[in-house]
Amino acid sequence: MPAPTRAALLLRIRIWLLVFIAGLVLSGLTAFPIEGELRLVNRVFGVSAQPPAGSEPAVHTWLRRVYLGMADTNRRYPFIAYGTDWLAYAHFAIAIAFLGPLRDPVRNRWVLVFGLIACAGVIPLALIAGPIRGIPFYWRIIDSSFGVFGAIPLVLCLRYTQRLERMA
Repeated sequence: MPAPTRAALLLRIRIWLLVFIAGLVLSGLTAFPIEGELRLVNRVFGVSAQPPAGSEPAVHTWLRRVYLGMADTNRRYPFIAYGTDWLAYAHFAIAIAFLGPLRDPVRNRWVLVFGLIACAGVIPLALIAGPIRGIPFYWRIIDSSFGVFGAIPLVLCLRYTQRLERMA
């Protein structure tokens, strides 16, 4: 099989970067309507509003607790949600940084490295801060997966960018 051309490598990089940027933007957008999203997730998973008399899956207990906590916080302290508004903004701002490698991946390779470092940082944050905040282990694994899955397109982009650099 022949080696990919410069144009083919650029296309691959741009596709994977667009996937990564879309993920950041979607993550940011979901930081705004958290209470409504939790209500929907509880409905989809069949989580009852009140704990049942018998036992239930641990994830149901957790989802109910998170929803009730968010609803109570929004009702009593709506200004706390301003923190998640800034979280959303941070996702958008980080996504903008990836426009540089989208345009010129070789010159802006450092942004890909920055993204990989940020993805790697998700895991220790989830594993260290999670227990302090009372987050169940299985949920910390889900949170960590964002760093793992986010790194995949960036690793591919970095490899393609290195190949592109060698062509120059």
